[in-house]
Amino acid sequence: MEKENPICFVGLTIGWKGGKTTKVAVDDLDDFLNRSERLLVFTGAGISTESGIADFRSPGGIWSRIKPIQFQDFLNDPEARLEDWRRRFYFKAQYEAAQPNAGHKAIASLAKKDRLLGVVTQNIDGLHQRAGLGDEAVVELHGSGLRASCLSCSTPMALNAIRDAIEETEEAPSCARCGGVVKADVISFGQPMPQQKMQRALQWVEQCDAVLVLGSSLVVEPAASIPRIAVQQGAPLAIINREPTPLDGLAKLVINDEIGPSLDLAMFHLG
Repeated sequence: MEKENPICFVGLTIGWKGGKTTKVAVDDLDDFLNRSERLLVFTGAGISTESGIADFRSPGGIWSRIKPIQFQDFLNDPEARLEDWRRRFYFKAQYEAAQPNAGHKAIASLAKKDRLLGVVTQNIDGLHQRAGLGDEAVVELHGSGLRASCLSCSTPMALNAIRDAIEETEEAPSCARCGGVVKADVISFGQPMPQQKMQRALQWVEQCDAVLVLGSSLVVEPAASIPRIAVQQGAPLAIINREPTPLDGLAKLVINDEIGPSLDLAMFHLG
């Protein structure tokens, strides 16, 4: 039997399915959310750009203008380590100045309605928690740009204290407990993914009854495997992203538009 094409909407107006006009996108999104009681939400940079946070990987993004610092360079090169810390303080100021947008708030509202199983995010800005989600409801696959810890003993260290120490000594600080290397809790290029977080995300994949992808290109692995595995296990998939993704063909619903306005309208209908 020929595979049914996903309903795809552009600009929240009228989409097409088999050459025929479909319902307004918000109605289909509303229906998708209504049918789910254990929704797994997967978020990428697109939800944070709507809060004014710059994207790293897209064309014209941060990594197209500055070279990322590799994990081994951070460990072995004191100058590379200092440069990495300078960037972290710059990004930290951006994250703290940004505010959760309608998309973040809609996800938090789903949690209050007991429809949200959890959020797996590629973002490091903490905006999901500031919108009202507890840490237990969010798996930060790529870490957090607002925390730091020792790579040897995991002792935490406040970023403000690290900045003060660097300004005083002009050297990257070591762990006061064991003397190990202190690093922002962000997964750098060449750094292994945190297995515990991946395992928790995969547990949610097994428990969810639907997956909603928001603002991810779905090309960065292994994070992008999370929604794919959920679909393989039978969970319906909806995607809201400005550009097409490799998983659009597996989705029940695709909306190429802004996340906040799309979810805001659906949440209004959801009550």
